Amino acid sequence: MGLLVELQKRIPDGWLLRRLLPATLFVVVAVVGGGQLGWARWSDLNLACQRIASGLRPDQGLTSSSVAVLVLLASAAAAAAFAVPFAASAVAALTCGAWPWWLSPLAQQLTHRHHHRWSQRERIAVEAVRARANGHETRAARLDARRARISPDQPTSPTWSSNRLRTAEQRIKQTAGTNIAESWTTLVLTAPDPAREALIATRDAFDRACEAVVWGLAFTIVGLWWWPSALAGVLVCFASWRALRRSVETLCRITEAVAAL
Repeated sequence: MGLLVELQKRIPDGWLLRRLLPATLFVVVAVVGGGQLGWARWSDLNLACQRIASGLRPDQGLTSSSVAVLVLLASAAAAAAFAVPFAASAVAALTCGAWPWWLSPLAQQLTHRHHHRWSQRERIAVEAVRARANGHETRAARLDARRARISPDQPTSPTWSSNRLRTAEQRIKQTAGTNIAESWTTLVLTAPDPAREALIATRDAFDRACEAVVWGLAFTIVGLWWWPSALAGVLVCFASWRALRRSVETLCRITEAVAAL
């Protein structure tokens, strides 16, 4: 543990604990679960240990084949750790609404779905008033909560996060007369220290959530060969998706507050 802490201090941006350790876990799950166990013997850990031991051959000492296996595993983990930021940037682009042209049909469908949901906002409000007038307080409260989850601003993008970011951009332009997309760097550099730290921390939380989405998808894919990995991947995707939305909401609120200073 002391070695990990010391490496954490020496490697910038927590690269070891943030990327290399998850990558190592992913490689182990892929090799042991997907490569050794499979669906038929998904819980046979004794079989996995036997095959790993036969590959490393600990009884024969540190042989050339054992070194080769360890080097291959370490190389795979390092490659996965280096690849994750690039995949996370693609997730961030999709989250912010920058979809490639070949996904434009799906983007249009998602945008239409958000617009249809937004168009139901006033109808839900009317139903809530009627339910409250008829004495159905529980139903009225549910309708009010449902309406509160719908943004009052008309959606124009395929994702909730991209619509939230555009709403914040429009509000800042109306209140401060600033195009935040062009002056983001200036805003960060000229903001007071507490505000700058909050902006950087929130942006870092957004990046971590995007990387978590990538790991969730990767573990889900391994689930094609070992189903427990798919279960873990789906849970990671759901948790990271919630964290991604929270980070976007926090980033928008902090940016609006800093721009108003």
